[in-house]
Amino acid sequence: MRVFIIGFMCSGKSVVGRELALITGRRFVDIDRVIEQRIGPILPWMKEHGEAGFRDVENEVLSALLEEDDVLVACGGGTPMAADNMDRMMDKGLVVYLDVPQHILVERAKRSGGDRPLIHGLAGEALHNRIAELMRVREPVYRRAPVHVPGAGTPAETALLMADKLGLLQER
Repeated sequence: MRVFIIGFMCSGKSVVGRELALITGRRFVDIDRVIEQRIGPILPWMKEHGEAGFRDVENEVLSALLEEDDVLVACGGGTPMAADNMDRMMDKGLVVYLDVPQHILVERAKRSGGDRPLIHGLAGEALHNRIAELMRVREPVYRRAPVHVPGAGTPAETALLMADKLGLLQER
């Protein structure tokens, strides 16, 4: 079984995915880490090659993961937005939306150190407005996921809730 965790940047997909892997014994893959192994740090690479170039690399990585078995995948925040990625993920596995309120995303983004390319260098109202703008575009796609898990709790609590909703606890 393939599980694809989607959601906005700073929603906790990677940390919750690692926790979920620990409690279910499944292999965990973070798409952004695989991309970094290929291209190096994402922020400077995107400054040189642009978001479209990044999405091409992301699509290649996703295509390979769609063929792997028994894997938990933390997708990038924009992964479901490109081409037919959401349809492909839903066709090949379970897609779960890690749903975090916008005000929490803004606080987490402030703490992340500004390393996220689409919000790099933003603070205060500009950061809030950019996240709101991106959420308006992305949330309708995220909401297509058949499973929604609230992500405002701790990573361990969220991973347990996700495992339960996905029926992964019964398998152990």
